[in-house]
Amino acid sequence: MATVGANDQAAGGLHRSVLDELGSLIVSGALAAGQVLKIEELELRFGVSRSVIRETIRVLESMGLLSSRRRVGVIVAARAEWNLFDPRVIRWRLAGDDRDGQLRSLGELRRGVEPVAAALAARHATPEQCGALTGAVMQMAVHGRSGDLRAYLAADILFHRTLLEASGNEMLGALTEVVAEVLTGRTHHHLMPAHPEPAAIRWHAEVAQAVQAGDAAAAEHAMRLIVDEAVQATLGGEPEAHGG
Repeated sequence: MATVGANDQAAGGLHRSVLDELGSLIVSGALAAGQVLKIEELELRFGVSRSVIRETIRVLESMGLLSSRRRVGVIVAARAEWNLFDPRVIRWRLAGDDRDGQLRSLGELRRGVEPVAAALAARHATPEQCGALTGAVMQMAVHGRSGDLRAYLAADILFHRTLLEASGNEMLGALTEVVAEVLTGRTHHHLMPAHPEPAAIRWHAEVAQAVQAGDAAAAEHAMRLIVDEAVQATLGGEPEAHGG
C-alpha cells in the first residue's frame, strides 16, 4: 500500500510539473494559438507517460488553453478562449514576459472591485469577519516590522479574502483566489519592499475600523488608497508605501 501511495504521489508531481511547463509555454506565446500538439511528441518532450499527458491536456482544456477536435488533434486556443480568472493562468502570466500587462489588467480589476467590496462589507460583515480583519492587520503590523514577507503575505491574503467574503456578494467572494494570486505573485517576483511601509498597514487598519463601524464611505476610500498604491508600486518601478 505504501508503494502505491508513493507512486500516486510521484505521478501527481509529474502532472503538476508538466502542467506548469506546458501552461507557461501557451500563455507566453511560445506555443502559438492554432498550433496542433501531438500527444506522442508531448510524451517525448516531457519524458512522461501518455496518462500524464492526457490528464494535463484535460486540465488545460478545462482552463480554455487547449481544445480537442476530431481528426485534427489538440489545438492551442486563442487568448479569447482562456479562463483569465483561473489562478494558474494568472500565475503563469505573472512569471512570463506579459507580467506588466497582467499586472495592469489585475490592477484595473482590483480598482473596480475591492473598494466596492469594502463599502458592502461595512454593511454586511459579521462580528467574526470584523474580528478576522482586525486580526489580519495586527499580523501584518508584526510581520511587516520584522520583514517576514512570507508571513506578511499570509496575513495580507487573509485580510483581502475576508473582505471580499464579507461583502455579502457571492460574485465578489468568488474573486478571492484571483486577488490572492496577485498578492502572492507580487511577493514572489520581488515587487514588495523588504519592509512594508507603515502607511500601507495603516490603510488596512482604517478599512477594518470603517467596516466594523459600518462606515461604507470611509471603508471604500481607504481601500481605494490601498489598491491605487499597489498598482503604482507594481507598475511604476520601485515599491514605496506599499503593502497590500
